[in-house]
Amino acid sequence: MSTNDFAGFALDAALKAGISDAGYEKPTPIQAQTIAPALAGRHVLGLAQTGTGKTAAFVLPILQRLLSQRHGGRQRQVRALVVAPTRELAEQINDEFKRLGRRTGLKSATVYGGVGFQPQVQALTGGADVIVACPGRLLDHVERGNADLRNVEVLVLDEADHMFDMGFLPAIRRIVGLVPQRSQRLLFSATMPSEVRHLADGVLTDPVTVEIGHSAPAQTIDHFLVPVAEDRKTDLLMHLLDRPEARSVLVFTRTKHRAKRLAARLSRDGFSAAEIQGNLSQTRRQAALDGFRAGKYDVLVATDIAARGIDVASVSHVINYDFPDTPDAYTHRIGRTGRAERTGEALTFVTPADFGNVRDLERVLRSRVQRRQVTGFVPDHAALLDDLRPAGGRSAGQRPGAPGQKPGGSRNRRRRSRGRRVSHAN
Repeated sequence: MSTNDFAGFALDAALKAGISDAGYEKPTPIQAQTIAPALAGRHVLGLAQTGTGKTAAFVLPILQRLLSQRHGGRQRQVRALVVAPTRELAEQINDEFKRLGRRTGLKSATVYGGVGFQPQVQALTGGADVIVACPGRLLDHVERGNADLRNVEVLVLDEADHMFDMGFLPAIRRIVGLVPQRSQRLLFSATMPSEVRHLADGVLTDPVTVEIGHSAPAQTIDHFLVPVAEDRKTDLLMHLLDRPEARSVLVFTRTKHRAKRLAARLSRDGFSAAEIQGNLSQTRRQAALDGFRAGKYDVLVATDIAARGIDVASVSHVINYDFPDTPDAYTHRIGRTGRAERTGEALTFVTPADFGNVRDLERVLRSRVQRRQVTGFVPDHAALLDDLRPAGGRSAGQRPGAPGQKPGGSRNRRRRSRGRRVSHAN
């Protein structure tokens, strides 16, 4: 069952008001197909890429369940548990609970490492109805006697494939064992490797399976491969950041060290840039993310793991400074733009060392990603990249950079005062 209008769901008036306040006009495909069975108490297996609206697809049914079965007069207890792989994703999910549930009186809180224990203890022992947690810190609280999961009515495992990539599946299985077997379970994943399939088989009972846009970038995203010499990547990046349409740009690097070094270089050159990577404290990561979301920073340089939970609807461009390691990583990265039915553009730098990954990507996508050559930065291998074609792929035209514009452009337009720069970890 699905619906084309939120009014078609049996939701409390407070939730309908929250939907209106959030500016949601009609359900996305995954919301249209997931909310109704979840409201009916069914287990759900959701296969969906980032940016499809899957968070609201489980937040709304959880809030409706807790509203319709209020435990009057009792101290709050943890009735719903959402497990996520990263702190940033946990905060994103919690923000959605607060946004959609602001008129319900229900409380949610996050539990993850890198911050103090005491506020989390208070949330776990009577301060919240919903907990959004990362596996390691949640189990730490369990071992300390701070977390009682025996009253959990709904369990959500979000981005299960990423939790597998991070080695969390043993912890997830332990958490599942601490939650009542009668609880409703929902599992979401962008991909379904065998380990995640085995987890789903063990966690879900007769689930409704919803698959949306699996493995393909969202249709709201224009994405291109840009050939460039390895030693000219930074110059090309700054040239692209000079364009007036590059309003809010997320730049991905392969390593934490490169993210730090590149953000520092951009800041020295006058760009308003911040970094988000695993070596930063949670406070500094959150400050960088909040600054990017608020427009304080035009550029956020990130690694894959640190950026997994970034949900900034206004991202105009994603630039893959380093080619993603897998096709799934490509889809996740570029899915950070073109969100909430907005259009976005993603540019991926390609050196000769990346040709194997290009072939893998286009084989999985079953289509040829368009090439774009930027005037002044066309390397010797551009023709070789253009000749790479997946089996059965169709040729696509190249879109050159702005004619007559010199490499590097005029960076003064994008520069900010020295006081706007982000501090970088030593």
